Amino acid sequence: MTGSALAALRGAQAMVHEVMAPTPLRRWPLLSARCGTDVAVKHENHTPVGAFKIRGGIVYMTRLRQRAPDTTGVCAATRGNHGQSIAFAAARVGIAATIVVPHGNSVEKNRAMVALGAHLVEAGHDFQAAFEHARELAAAQGLHMLPSFHDDLVEGVASYALEMFDAAPELDTVYVPIGLGSGICGVIRARDALGLATRVVGVVAENAPAYALSLAEGRPISTNSADTMADGMACRVPVAAALEEIMAGAERIVTVGDDAIAAAMRHYFSDTHNIAEGAGAAPLAALLQDGPAVAGASAGLILSGGNVDRDVYAAILAAA
Repeated sequence: MTGSALAALRGAQAMVHEVMAPTPLRRWPLLSARCGTDVAVKHENHTPVGAFKIRGGIVYMTRLRQRAPDTTGVCAATRGNHGQSIAFAAARVGIAATIVVPHGNSVEKNRAMVALGAHLVEAGHDFQAAFEHARELAAAQGLHMLPSFHDDLVEGVASYALEMFDAAPELDTVYVPIGLGSGICGVIRARDALGLATRVVGVVAENAPAYALSLAEGRPISTNSADTMADGMACRVPVAAALEEIMAGAERIVTVGDDAIAAAMRHYFSDTHNIAEGAGAAPLAALLQDGPAVAGASAGLILSGGNVDRDVYAAILAAA
């Protein structure tokens, strides 16, 4: 990438840092011992909404207010963290937010979005159905339809990758969970803009393998379902623009099962006393699955969020 690409990412990073402090990058001895290698955890579970998505929301909504100052309302679909991000950032710039979630969505994520000022609508059986309803609702009510993947979102979330690489440019491999792709694309852009050789490995759930299938085929492959406890990775229709960046910049995509994700959630608690939601724990599950193949190499793990319902988390901890 050119110097202008890095300048653009640094500009977005400055926008994010006007609102929130950088999150920690920490090495936990028990976790490194469990993985058999040096491990650095990027704690996006420590942001003001408990997930990395807030970064993209800040940049998108700030720029939307600048380029379309008459905007009075936005509409977005989410499983929770994107919606919290938009509700938070929209309120900050004085724009109303309507957030559509599927039926059966996380109760606590729903409550958090409402507390942040969002008007919450439940529609559809999964994220894709909720997204299609949100698009119809935005058209009917004259709202700005907010995409789940956009350059402003990617540049915003790339700020966590810049923080990570500024602190630890020596990392050999970084494991990143994939929902719709903004997180991993942000890591790829930051790595390339900084001229680093770090390998980027995407992680998807076994029951939501759309991006893994798409990478293998070299084109977007949709699935009929995305039934995983890691709701942040429950994608069944990949975004073509995100896939293009992943194909160009990721080394590979690892698929992990729900049992392995649940075990990783327990490991995070026992080894670091941090709460990780399913998507946040998936990179650790992938690193443990890789095992001896990465022995002796340093690994970065994106703990992308800690927003898991209390009853769900209690059951996972009790299953140990």
